[in-house]
Formats: sequence, C-alpha cells, structure tokens
Amino acid sequence: MRKTVRFLAILLPVALFAQERVDLSVINRIKQEAFQNSKVMDYVFYLSDVSGPRIAGSPEYRKAAEWSVKTLKEIGLEDAKMEKWGSFGRSWSYSKGTVNMIEPVKMSLIALPLAWAPGTNGPVTGEAMLVQVSSVEDAVKLKGQLKGKWILYQPARELALPLEPFAKRYTDAELAAQEQAPEPGAAGFGRGGPRQPGQPNPMQQYMTQRQIQRKLMEVVKEDGALGVITPSSRGEGGTLFHGPAGSRTDTENPPVNVALVSEQYNRLVRLLEKKITVKLEVDVAAEMHEKQDGFNVIANLPGGKKKDEVIIIGGHLDSWHGGTGATDNAIGCAVMMEAARILKALDLKLDRTVRVALWDAEEVGLIGSREYVKANYADPTKMELKKDHGKVSGYFNIDNGAGKIRGVYLQGNDMMRPVFESWFAPFKDLGVNTVTIRNTSGTDHLAFDAVGIPGFQFIQDPLDYFARTHHSNMDVVERVPKADAMQMSAIVASIVYQAATRPEMLPRKALPKPGSSGSFEAPAAKPEAPKPAAAAK
Repeated sequence: MRKTVRFLAILLPVALFAQERVDLSVINRIKQEAFQNSKVMDYVFYLSDVSGPRIAGSPEYRKAAEWSVKTLKEIGLEDAKMEKWGSFGRSWSYSKGTVNMIEPVKMSLIALPLAWAPGTNGPVTGEAMLVQVSSVEDAVKLKGQLKGKWILYQPARELALPLEPFAKRYTDAELAAQEQAPEPGAAGFGRGGPRQPGQPNPMQQYMTQRQIQRKLMEVVKEDGALGVITPSSRGEGGTLFHGPAGSRTDTENPPVNVALVSEQYNRLVRLLEKKITVKLEVDVAAEMHEKQDGFNVIANLPGGKKKDEVIIIGGHLDSWHGGTGATDNAIGCAVMMEAARILKALDLKLDRTVRVALWDAEEVGLIGSREYVKANYADPTKMELKKDHGKVSGYFNIDNGAGKIRGVYLQGNDMMRPVFESWFAPFKDLGVNTVTIRNTSGTDHLAFDAVGIPGFQFIQDPLDYFARTHHSNMDVVERVPKADAMQMSAIVASIVYQAATRPEMLPRKALPKPGSSGSFEAPAAKPEAPKPAAAAK
C-alpha cells in the first residue's frame, strides 16, 4: 500500500502537467536564444534614451512609433504599420524647464514643467507668493492680489525618514497571499473594502479638490500671475513624481505650471512663512501640438494552418515626460518585440498568427487599446460582436515596471489556471509559479477582458517601480535590470509559442453583459504601492 501511495504521489504531478502539453525542447531553445543572444536591452535603449519621453500625440511618440515599425520589419514581422485609431486631439512636448532661486540666495532647483501647460517665452523673474486655499470661496477672495507673482498654494509636504529600501522583490509569503482568492462578495469593494459609515468619500474629496484647483487656476490667469509652483506629488530624495496640468481635450491653456522636488518646495514654503522674500526665475519652453491623430503600432508573425486565429501581445508605447519612460513602459514594448524576435530567429512553426501591438495613449485613459478593441472586436457598451471577435485566442500584457515575471492574474478566468500552471512549470527555477484568480487593473488587458476575450497582465516583482520610477524623473534605463528583462522575454516567448500551437483556443469566461465592464471605462490608475495581500482591485 505504501508503495502504491508513493507511486501515485510521483505520478500525480506528472498527470497534472500532462493536462496541458508543453514542448520542453522548444522551451529549451527559447531560453538559450533569450539568454545568450538577447536584444531586449537594445530595444529599451532606443525607445528610452534615443526616442526620449513619449507623450501620446507628440513628435517623440511618433519617432518611437516609426522606429518600432522599422525594427519589427527588420525582425521579420509582416504588415508592420502605424495604425490610426482616431483623433487624439491636442498633444504637448517641452524642450526646457528650469527654475532658479534668485533671492534670498542663488540656487538652481530640480524642476519639471507639467504637461499641457504653456511655456514662459524666455526667463521670467518674479516674487513667490504662498496662498492658503481650502475652498472655492478662498480662491475667489484672492482676486486682485496675484499679479506678477509665482503662486505656491500647497502646504509643505511632511517627509518621513526613509528607513526602508526603495526596491524589493516579492517574498514567497507575499506571493502565497496573492494566490488566495478574495473573500466572497468583496470583489466590488476594491482594495480598501467597503466604506464604513462616517468615513469620508474619497471620490467626493477628489472632486472637491478639483473644483478648488480649477477656480484657483482661473483666478491665477485672470489676475495676471506668472504661474504656479507645486511640489512633487509624492516621494522624496530628489525624485519628482508628476502629472499633467491639462488634457488633450482642453481648448484653453492653464497657467504655467512647474513642479519642484519636495525638499526644495518645502524650503520655499518655510522662507515664505517667515516673511522672507523669495524671488524665482523660471524658463519653460513648451509646445502644443493641435489636432493630432492617434496611432497604435501593429505587426504580425503569420501562423500556419490556423493563421486566421490570433494571439496578441502588447504593452503601451506612450509615456510621461519626467524621465525617458523606460520602466513605464519601454520595457513592456521591448519584451514583446524581443519575444517576437526569438520566435522568428528560431523559425518556430506557429499554427496561429502572433500579433505585436504597442498601444497609444494608455497614460491618458487606455485609449489606444480601447479603440482597437471597439473597431475590431466589440464595443463593451453594446456587446455586439464583430466577425473577428471569435478569432482572438488571448491577449498578454506587460506594464507593471521592469521586475521579472512571478506569475499571472487570471482576471477571474478559472479555466486558465491549469493552463498557466503547466506553462509556468519549466520556469519555476526562475521564480515563476504564482497563479491568482484576482484581477488587476489600470492597463491595456482590460479592453480585451471587457468584451470577453481572455486578457492577462503578469505579476511582476515591484522593484522600485512604485517607490521611485512610476511617473517620475527617475523612470530611466538604469532602473531596468537586464536579467529581469531577459527572464520576461523568455517566458513571454514560451507562452506565446504554447498558445499559438495549442490544439484549442484559450478558454473564455461568459460574455459580459452590455455596459457591465466598468473597469473598461475607468481611467488608468496603477496602484500606488505594492501591497501583495491586496494587490488587485
């Protein structure tokens, strides 16, 4: 009996693995190509250092898109093109953003102009003025007082002593916590759980702050103030996290808006609170780009006997402008290009067509992937399926920084659990073994999931993505570990091969009801910090 039990214990994992055929000889070849002949860091370099920051609709975005098309053709993909998805609207770019303190002492400050804010048309010097605004009425009362001033309206940020390292990798315990399903009925409450009676409504608070800010900007412009100075939205130690001052749909310019690192902003506040005159010289060169078209980059690696069926892999090509968009998200695009290069270099025979899609305008609302899905597969508000909807087997996405893959979010698709477990098994020694039923949000897989096409984002080690690089001036190539990039490339290439040669298409969840996929319509918002036990919304 003991021998029988021991034999079954050995046989059971083999039987489970055999549920999904995995070609280990091909995976071995993929690993060798990915680890010995890698081009992934070259792709990161050209997208980041050469193209620079890539705000959607900007000349830099077009430069990166044109390079991507050229490179995908050189890899050997077909039909590589910039595919128009619609009108983006107004874009923005900048070529200079400097702030110097002139009084009480001279000092250059670490500064960044905010997107969609205008330039200064040369250096502009004026006194700084600290105002306190906690209501729309407070903003209105400032009329007649702001002319010729640089306005600081946010209080000094309290900066705790940083005692923890910026970067981290998930521990086994944290990954095990992610594998646990949410409590039944809790999924709709998001990461924080239901709001208790008496607790403030975060959305209401946000909308109130937006109303106050809009009124203040109106007064700043009407009064002839020189512009607005703000602190980094979070972080410390010279890292400058930022967002936009306007949007692609604006018809009028906001005031000049410049952010400073928090320590230097706090210094200005302390000086002004002590009634010490602060004089600043600001020089911003920025340009608006009107009526821009939107483009995704699309290319195909044609399949064989099932070439009409498609596996899509992608990441977003656009970025913010503080750094060079290396971790958000040149790395995701580079990994997908490298995965395609590996498959082509090995001349692997694929039954299904593999499509590389580098998305436009993710940072301003997942627009490129949304519009692609609407045009080709279905509009989630109507759920009237187009003819190609049933031909997409699945979509795989990279967009959670530069950390290596540790697993995958199933987006509630239980049927994919044994599939991913089998696909991940050959990579267990590279740290990949977590499969969680949980959802994750804020990136381009949502557009596919919203119309019933299997769409997945991988679990990645956070590294310093949330602590230092996400939408900051530190989003640069130095924050992309080469070993992690190669690991991701090997895993994606392997998964694509298995999906493209699998006898059946990937299993699907039930088709969502029209208008039921709220996450599809929500603005992109990646989590602020990696909290493994509650990483999914």
